[in-house]
Amino acid sequence: MTMETVSILDGNTFVVTDRRGDIDASPTEAQGLFEDDTRYLSKWLLLIDDRRPNILSIEDLNYFEAQHFLVPGTGTIYVDSPLSIVRRHRVYQGFSEHLTVMNHSGEPKEVRLRLAIDADFADLFEIKDKLAKKGTLYRRMEDRKLVLGYRRDAFCRETWITSSQPPEVDGNELRFHVSLPPHGEWSTQLRVESIDVNLRASGAVLGRKKDVESDHRVRLEEVEKWRQAAPKLTSSWRSLERTYQRSIEDLAALRFYPYLFPNGAVPAAGLPWFMAIFGRDSLITSLQSIPFMPDLSRTTLMLLSEHQGARLDDFRDEEPGKILHELRRGEMTAFEERPHSPYFGSADSTPLFLILLDEYERWSGDASLVRELEFAARRALEWIDRYGDRDGDGYVEYERRRPETGLDNQCWKDSWDSIRFADGRLARLPRATCEIQGYVYDAKLRCARLARGPWKDSALAERLEREAADLKQRFNRDFWIEKGRYFALALDGDKKQVDALTSNIGHLLWSGIVEDDKIDACVQHLMGDRLFSGWGVRTMAEGDAAYNPIGYHVGTVWPHDNSIIAWGLRRCGYRKEAAKVALSMLEAATYFHGRLPEAFAGYPRAMTGWPVEYPTACSPQAWATAAPMLLCRTLLGLEPVGGQLLVDAALPEGIERIEILDIPGRWGQADAFGRGRLSLGSLSLGTAV
Repeated sequence: MTMETVSILDGNTFVVTDRRGDIDASPTEAQGLFEDDTRYLSKWLLLIDDRRPNILSIEDLNYFEAQHFLVPGTGTIYVDSPLSIVRRHRVYQGFSEHLTVMNHSGEPKEVRLRLAIDADFADLFEIKDKLAKKGTLYRRMEDRKLVLGYRRDAFCRETWITSSQPPEVDGNELRFHVSLPPHGEWSTQLRVESIDVNLRASGAVLGRKKDVESDHRVRLEEVEKWRQAAPKLTSSWRSLERTYQRSIEDLAALRFYPYLFPNGAVPAAGLPWFMAIFGRDSLITSLQSIPFMPDLSRTTLMLLSEHQGARLDDFRDEEPGKILHELRRGEMTAFEERPHSPYFGSADSTPLFLILLDEYERWSGDASLVRELEFAARRALEWIDRYGDRDGDGYVEYERRRPETGLDNQCWKDSWDSIRFADGRLARLPRATCEIQGYVYDAKLRCARLARGPWKDSALAERLEREAADLKQRFNRDFWIEKGRYFALALDGDKKQVDALTSNIGHLLWSGIVEDDKIDACVQHLMGDRLFSGWGVRTMAEGDAAYNPIGYHVGTVWPHDNSIIAWGLRRCGYRKEAAKVALSMLEAATYFHGRLPEAFAGYPRAMTGWPVEYPTACSPQAWATAAPMLLCRTLLGLEPVGGQLLVDAALPEGIERIEILDIPGRWGQADAFGRGRLSLGSLSLGTAV
């Protein structure tokens, strides 16, 4: 979020306040307490003697808790109030505020506190699309708690608010008359619970624990366990250590515990709009983080296989074997005003699922899961050939099945205007973007490996290898633009080459689909001034008609995109170029306090002394959070080879040393070391622990 807001989160529950710790959300603003795509608090506004206090400081304690230090306004520029206020916010099994007022004078003080509260129960889609509510709001007092509720037919949600110090309730306000002795203090514990009345009535969920301090201790212990389980990174460049630790903490914050697998976590996509189960985002995040936290990959694969497409459903863009795009639980989804229950509008999630399945087995040696998911993998392969290839031309295309619902673009650049010709024209649908063909090529080769191994089906392996070889030959013929010596962004509905120059060619290098005689030209474009800003590779090249340095997918720099590009450069043997991209990203992270945002502006580095923020970027965002992990893997050249970890470090100038200890894998745990003197290339095996 922006510097004007403060966010704390825990899985699919999060709170966004202003710097005072207040919530005063407009209908179109993502402030509030949210859970399962519903806003349970839209107002939480503290007044001291009828005035809003002033800010002293904010302390970021953990991803799930923050403290706000305030003073009453004095009417002068000086902070000379005899009173101060501390608001400690926590998110865990609900939301709580520990409110303390302190008297620093030798005189007794009388203080009137008012907490204005409201809940609009807005669906996240209603906030994004500026839509009005259709149901009925209500309120009541019940068992010393204030209940704010919303009902629309059978859909019912409530917000329960209690206080350890009994307040006077006046409408939607809690009022406290506080008498403070000299040098005394007063406090109350405010507890907010978000209630899905339908689930509660069915007995599907139990009441939440009331002991806030016990909840807090449990959460601190769990977070510390997560931190200790992660590999330990040290470096001569301390900024890298801070960025890595921030990534560990932010991935902990974004973990989502699905109902089907409550003991396993998948990464939610990002705050504030995408705190839900996603296909593409969770798969890419799991790929990026697999050397550091492979359990994310395991749960992601299991969860997505459980929700794999089973039928033809035009409303949801569902097809048999397809991997979902997004799963929501809000009101608009419940009433089928949005197709996200789940929605299948991504053409790349399915091959990415197969890629992750193989990559997970290569690292973990978990052949049992590969055998367990063999049927799901075969259905995914069938989707690629039968439904992904809509017209039988051998390429995976996309076009939503119903024009009034779903996404126009079902690739990772999924904004409506991202697939354009160099002259700015929008490409006609259906569209076959280049990187999806690369993913399909990679997926078929990886599944051929699995077929020869755990699946024991050599005939399938041979067929997939033939299909991959044929796809590579055709792709290099049909997508290659000889005049510019780069690959087209896509083939449009008329099979014309969409000739914009974009970062997608870096994904092609990672996939292995690029023929040897075309690799160097792609690398030169990626590292040239049109695409490389100095802070990273832009999504679209400067000079194309649609280029905009602050356009969502037409000129901004995306950290996850760059992590894959660096991986692709390294795979093709361009070690120095991979290190240059990695270093630019890690340098950018220092300007964002170690937390890379979803995207930032594509202005050239010579123009700006720091990377310019993109105004509505998600932060934290899962695949941006995991990007430093993949960049570290790339710099150290970490690859599983049989039962051992291969280390082939290539560090950029400025980083003399990187060490990662306790890397989990089929080898148990291993240590990896990279030093400046090894940066010209030195092959070694990780030291087993």
